[in-house]
Amino acid sequence: MYKVSNARQLVDKIYAMDIEAPRVTAHCQPGQFIIVKVDKNGERIPLTICDYDREKGTVTIVFQIAGVTTTKIAELKDGDEFCDVTGPLGKPSDLIFEPIEDLKKKSIIFIAGGVGAAPVYPQAKWLKEHGVGCDIILGSKTKDLLIMEDALRSVCTDLYVATDDGSYGFAGMVTQQLEDLVENKGKKYDLCVSIGPMIMMKFTALTTKKYDIPTVVSMNPIMVDGTGMCGGCRLHVGGEVKFACVDGPEFDGHKVNFDEAMKRSQMYKTLEGRALLKLQEGDTHHGGCGNCGEEA
Repeated sequence: MYKVSNARQLVDKIYAMDIEAPRVTAHCQPGQFIIVKVDKNGERIPLTICDYDREKGTVTIVFQIAGVTTTKIAELKDGDEFCDVTGPLGKPSDLIFEPIEDLKKKSIIFIAGGVGAAPVYPQAKWLKEHGVGCDIILGSKTKDLLIMEDALRSVCTDLYVATDDGSYGFAGMVTQQLEDLVENKGKKYDLCVSIGPMIMMKFTALTTKKYDIPTVVSMNPIMVDGTGMCGGCRLHVGGEVKFACVDGPEFDGHKVNFDEAMKRSQMYKTLEGRALLKLQEGDTHHGGCGNCGEEA
């Protein structure tokens, strides 16, 4: 069993908690995720690792209530336990494999939308720990839904906050904030890492393409099973079949077919939709390799 500590509500319907999982924290890296089960018969939920403390053996998750299982998770209090925690899963951020001296020469910006602030934090924190600076744009629909502002500010060079309704910080979308930084503030970036809602990442990639800024996006929003077996996070990247949970979750944002991924994600939520996708996609529907042809 995996004990919960420091369970807390961040804003409406968004929660955070630390989980005692020493085997996970001994090996996890920024960009990876875990799968949790509340009880023996519970649904398996993939959640991005927001932070980890190797000394305490705890991993931090941030999640938004979206259904029955996440509601049950939100009800857990300090001292309660998860039935199972599996991980770390997925590939770590490419940033941690680059030579530090090369990273120090780059101007990096992260764009975090909503709960996307959670997976941005460990990457920015890792960079700071290695003497690499970065800028962050933190966006939400309104001030009341902003999360992790102070935490993100502590690990970046400059933090820019944008709200769609203008209730706090820059009035407008994160893409408009990026355009303002580039066109009016003279900012130049060598890399953008965008994590948040699918539609936000799509338009971020379109914006950065206009400025020739290489862009990485995290496709964790479409993950279902988390092991490559269900086919729920199947997508095309540069014309090739990929699965977010085993091939990612991070990909080249300029190569991701966002329209297909978003449409497919909606279809996959129903039994009829899953059956139709299996018929349409044939041998590429199931399995992490995309070509195994096993029965779903």
